[in-house]
Formats: sequence, structure tokens, C-alpha cells
Amino acid sequence: FLPSGEILITERPGTLKKIKISALEPFDNTQGDAFGIGKIIPIEGVRHIGEGGLLGLTLHPQFEKNHFIYLYLTTKKDGGLVNRVERYRWKEDKLFDRKVILDGIPGAAFHDGGRIVFGPDGNLYITTGDAGKPNLAQDINSLAGKILRISDEGKIPQDNPFSNAVYSFGHRNSQGLAWDDKGRLWATEHGSSALDELNFIEKGANYGWPVIRGNEERAGMKTPKVNSDPKETWAPAGAVYFKKRIFFTGLRGESLYEAKISDGG
Repeated sequence: FLPSGEILITERPGTLKKIKISALEPFDNTQGDAFGIGKIIPIEGVRHIGEGGLLGLTLHPQFEKNHFIYLYLTTKKDGGLVNRVERYRWKEDKLFDRKVILDGIPGAAFHDGGRIVFGPDGNLYITTGDAGKPNLAQDINSLAGKILRISDEGKIPQDNPFSNAVYSFGHRNSQGLAWDDKGRLWATEHGSSALDELNFIEKGANYGWPVIRGNEERAGMKTPKVNSDPKETWAPAGAVYFKKRIFFTGLRGESLYEAKISDGG
């Protein structure tokens, strides 16, 4: 949401849209502003292949002063697909001063992650998928299958656990981040066909993919707080915290889920 109350939305093929709240009803895309869509801004370099494309979007915590907007996108580099975070300056419905904040995140037609959110500590948190190569999730030197944490300029915080951008690892394809009222981080994660997860994220922790799934346990690995079990698929994506509940979207069946957080966590 912009300070004006208008909404910025990314669409995977590579367009950034600005719309008014009053326009949140069925509309004819061919009519443009006549239907309140507002501005449609193409983002250069986006490669929409499978689950890749223009994905995450967030505003700088001090957006009203610096007008910084951040995008997570899939692009081509050295003949392959990579994901990266770019920063722009937003002015009069246009993007200026493009800067690559983080590059080299493995990309693929599947499992690209893509959620970017500023945390309570002022750092930028980024979810990445395993890019279809599960073992990368266990490699702390790879940016794939991780939750990353960097500064607003792309620098590595001094207290990151592995002296790189990695904050937690062992993730298959996380696409939702939310902090509760105690400042604790939660993340949704796509399982393999089922066994989708809601995880309580701790700095430096290993969330097990591809070694453990569902309720399985292994020394040194975290089991999700709740999972969809082998019989149900949530395909969980975006998440938000509100009044001791985490709401997250389910891409399977276009659903909305609610998870209540007990006092014991």
C-alpha cells in the first residue's frame, strides 16, 4: 500500500500495477484507466518461465522520505535463470535509479520463492526456493532454499549466523513471512505435493528439507509447528499476522487459512 492508499501489485509476467481500492472489482483489462486500474509499468529484464517472473514487492520503511521500492524478480544471466532483488526510486508513477541489491539467487522454472519484507529490525528478509535442486537447501554457501537477511543497501548484517546473507536454511520453497506481536518470525513453505508447512523461524536454524518432512524429526533440524499432512495440499503463499492469528493464502483451491497462535507458541 502506498501512503496515498493506492495499491501496488506485481504480476508475474513482468508488470507492476497501481490501482485504487475502489477498483477492486471485476474489470476489463483492455479499458485501462477507465476502469480505475491506474498505471501499468513494465519491468525490464523479467523472464516469466514457470513459477519465475516478477514476484516480491515491498516499500522501504522510510518510503515517504526516500521513495524506495524493492522488487524480487527472475531474469537471465550467463545463459541461465537467476533471481535477484532490485531497488528503484518511485516518483510520479515511474521508477528511477535502478540498483541491484542482491544478485545470484539460483532460479528455475520451479521453486523461486520470492517474498521480500522488511522486518522489525529494519533489515530486508527474502525467501528463496531450492530452484529444483533440493540439496542446495542444505548448503549454507548457496542462496537457494533459504530465508535471507540483508540491509536496505544489500549489505550483510554483522550478526547473520554464517557471515553471508543466509538467515535460516533447509527450506523447499517459502513464500510467506509474518512477524507476530512479540517480534517472532513465521514462514509458510510449500511441501512436496502435500506436507505444506508453517514454520517458526529462528536465526541459523535448519528446517530440514530435503532430509525431513511433515512431523519427522532429526537432530539439528526443526519440525514445522503445523503441516498439512500427506492427504492435503495448501500450497501456502503470502502471510500476515493479526491478533494472535496468522492468515495465509492457499494457491490450491484459492483458499485463505487461519492459524491461531497459542500462548505457548
